Amino acid sequence: MAQLTLDKIQKRYGANAEVIHQLDLHINSGEFMVVVGPSGCGKSTLLRMIAGLEEISGGGMYIDGHYVNDDSPAERGIGMVFQSYALYPHMSVYQNMAFALELAGHSKSEIDQRVRECARILQLEKLLERRPKDLSGGQRQRVAIGRAIVREPRLFLFDEPLSNLDASLRVQMRMEVAALHKRLGVTIIYVTHDQVEAMTLADRIVVLNKGKIEQVGTPLELYDHPANEFVAQFIGSPKMNLIPATLRQSGERQSVVELDNGKTLVLPVATPASAQGRSVNIGIRPEHIRSGDAAQCEYQGEVKFVEQMGNETLLYLDNGNASEPWVVRHPERSAIRVGATVGVRLPVECCYLFDSQGQAFQRIKVKSHSSVPEALTL
Repeated sequence: MAQLTLDKIQKRYGANAEVIHQLDLHINSGEFMVVVGPSGCGKSTLLRMIAGLEEISGGGMYIDGHYVNDDSPAERGIGMVFQSYALYPHMSVYQNMAFALELAGHSKSEIDQRVRECARILQLEKLLERRPKDLSGGQRQRVAIGRAIVREPRLFLFDEPLSNLDASLRVQMRMEVAALHKRLGVTIIYVTHDQVEAMTLADRIVVLNKGKIEQVGTPLELYDHPANEFVAQFIGSPKMNLIPATLRQSGERQSVVELDNGKTLVLPVATPASAQGRSVNIGIRPEHIRSGDAAQCEYQGEVKFVEQMGNETLLYLDNGNASEPWVVRHPERSAIRVGATVGVRLPVECCYLFDSQGQAFQRIKVKSHSSVPEALTL
């Protein structure tokens, strides 16, 4: 196990193309840290910098307190699993896993012991004589992971290792990776664009955007307390709905916002006096929106699309104001069809509020619906 510290790490290509911007991060020994973000945000570049496959342009990287910027990949004691399996097609599973140990000069008995123990952990014992072409995608990925494990590295790096697998195999491999971490107690840095993988695997998540860290926290901390609109919409599927409004009255315990349709809501959110009169966005997750009979609600929306998921129903509503439809999640099957008009209410205790720069205002915790001032509904 190893702890990793990144101190104002930078990556530049040329004079002006900076892709990692003075990034600070500390990863504890034995922690499962997942780095998420959209394509092109710098996730894989960051991982390759940690592995020693990309030069660090600025700042310092420390493994167990040791400065490693100038150390080679082998000297850093890191095992990396790539998106592609990168197995040697002419070698058996056993030979693929043993190859790095042979290059390092380990004895045949030690190599055999490490490979067979790793095969036992990954349930590959019966596949050791097969070649990669005779394996399924999930089995190939386990071999790639095993090739890293046999080296007994201090730190494991995973670069989107499940993206080439189908949906059912991804679920299976997520469970296997989580079980492997628990069994070995190793430090893992896992890069993915899939926020479901991040939520289910991570001890903590790093949300990366354009080479900068937006927020670091446990999965539920990011879900319940997003620092800004980017995190609020990236973590959670379907993403959080954003509703344009104007802050009409600020306060330390509650704030009054006016929606585009002239309705007002009293939210349990603290806002500074300097923000009063400015544009804001109300955020609410699909599962928190309440829908009902249009005649009994002050706001109405036309259903543009329906996703029947079996255990739940997702309704996409044309709200007439925002650029994107609102998504409403029903925790059961629904008979509502495209073209129907439904009424919508926003429980104020479930609403978030973001300033014009996309930063979240502080939400005030309330005990129950009755402890929040009654709000006008959409």
